[in-house]
This record gives sequence, C-alpha cells and structure tokens, in this order.
Amino acid sequence: MREESLLGPWVRRFLLEHLVGERNLSRHTQRSYRDALALLIPFVGAQRRTPVDRLLVRDVSREAVCAFLADLETTRGCGIPTRNQRLAALHAFAGFVGQHSPEHLAWAGDLRGIPFKKASQMPVMYLEKSEMDALLQTPDQRTAQGQRDYALLLFLYNSGARADEAAQLLIGDLDLAACARDYSAVRLRGKGNKLRCCPLWPQTVTHLKALITGRAPTDHVFLNRRRQPITRFGIHAMVTRHAARVTTQMPELGAKRVSPHSIRHTTATHLLRAGVDINTIRAWLGHVSLATTNIYAEADLEMKAKALALCEVPGSAARPKRWRDDPGVMAFLKSL
Repeated sequence: MREESLLGPWVRRFLLEHLVGERNLSRHTQRSYRDALALLIPFVGAQRRTPVDRLLVRDVSREAVCAFLADLETTRGCGIPTRNQRLAALHAFAGFVGQHSPEHLAWAGDLRGIPFKKASQMPVMYLEKSEMDALLQTPDQRTAQGQRDYALLLFLYNSGARADEAAQLLIGDLDLAACARDYSAVRLRGKGNKLRCCPLWPQTVTHLKALITGRAPTDHVFLNRRRQPITRFGIHAMVTRHAARVTTQMPELGAKRVSPHSIRHTTATHLLRAGVDINTIRAWLGHVSLATTNIYAEADLEMKAKALALCEVPGSAARPKRWRDDPGVMAFLKSL
C-alpha cells in the first residue's frame, strides 16, 4: 500500500503544514477544521469497518461525506450552519490534497462538488437603546467585579468587539489619551489575525484606566475572579447573567437571546441609526465584505420606517367629482 494513498499523512500535513505554516489561519479556524476531520474519520472508519490509521484517501468518498453530513443533522442534531461549516473544512482538505497530489484530482473535484445546503436567513438580534442602557446599569459598580463587568459591557458596546477579541485584548493594545479632548483607540485582532482600530469614548477610557492602572502592557485587560485572563466563555456567561437580571425589569427582553454577539449587532445597528455610513461600519466591525454589513441595514425596522416616511405621498384632497355628478354642469347642459 502506497503511503501517498493513506489518509493519515494527508490529514497531518493539512493540519500542521497547510493551516499553520502556509495559511497561518487563526487558532479557532484550525480547531474548527480539526474537529470536522475528527468527526469524519471515525464515521468513515465505522462505515468501512477499517481502523482509522488504515483508511485510504479514496475511502472518504462523496457518498461517505454525504452520509456524514446527514448524520450530523439527524444523529447529532446540528443545524444547517454547522453542517455547512464542516463541509467547508472538508472542501479545504480536498483542495489541499488535490493541489499536492495530481492522482487525487478527480477525487478532490468530486468532494468539492458537494454543494452547501441552503438555510433560511435568521433575523439579526440586537437591543434597542433603552435595553442596552438597562443592561449597562445592571453591574454593581460598588464592587470590583461589578466595575470589571461594567467596563467590559461598555467596551463591547463601544467597540463592537467579538467575545474572543475582548478576551485576548492586551493592555498594550490600548492607546488611551491623556485628556478627554484627544482621541483614544484600541487595536483589535479579528479573524485571520487582521488588525483594526476603533475609537473609544471618554467614558470607556475612564473605566479601562481604572482596570489597568499599575499593570504591565503584556497583561490582559479583562481578568476573572482568580486574576486570570477571562475567556470568551466567561464573557458570554457574564453577559447572560446580567441580561437575566434586566429581564425582570423589562420582560420583553426575555424574547431576545442576549449574548456578546448580539451586543456587537447592537453597536452596528445604533451606528447605522446615528448616520454612520455602511463602509465605516464595515471597517469598525472588521468585516471583509460589505455584504456582511448590509444585513444591519436590512434588519433595522426603524430605519425602514423612516425611509418610508421620507417618500410618503402627502395626503391629497377629496377625490374630484365626475362631471356628471356636478349639479352646476348638469343644469347648464339641460338649459341648452
């Protein structure tokens, strides 16, 4: 059996050489691709009744992949977005193998020809201004944890940062002005290690300074109770905890799934309502394509209502009478 036909060496090269060495993809993308293959390989091995270390490239056939994708939805209960995410990883793997092994070109083309499953577009979840204000008022700023929570919520709303971007934020990434009249900014590392800068409100700067005073530039800005860097899961739990408290005051908020990402959507929607152009919002959020940012313009009902009001036809007078219904005209005609 030729080593080039074994699946294992190709998986190793793809994960270690291609994703890390050649593409330098983010660690989350690396883990996502790894998890897709970690689910696929045992599935194919069970179908073929073959040990996973003896599987061949051709064992991962189009039929096997389609069965795997169907199993994700039926057995594991995954949604269509997760199914398509796993398929994207397999497309990338097949493309890598086909690029480096001409004898597997037909196999690679067959796998890359598996289409993504179309899913209905879910509406963007965001908070109204009153709801966001209520969420910001929830932390008890008389305690150290409450001060941290308020600063973190305010930072998420100000910057539109993803949870992981906030978790990985270092003190050295902050450029805090000495006085309020100067601009302050933060450098965020987004998907694909792309850097972007976002301005900070003076209020955000004040609360961030209280967190980082006396600490080294290499320290993380946001820490947990054990003084360790907070994780994106910790940020999600913090947002969920405070959202549950707000729900007791605003029951209508219970119908919304409040998360760090919904705060990111809130930032984009409120910027759009404030008149910020869509391209600036794209750069603010770190989107690659304007098509991603345009979902906020489509989702905001308030802006649609304002646009409709601008082109509304003004109320007109009563419908003019027909000449036959005009008594004066009819009297004139009868007098002839």
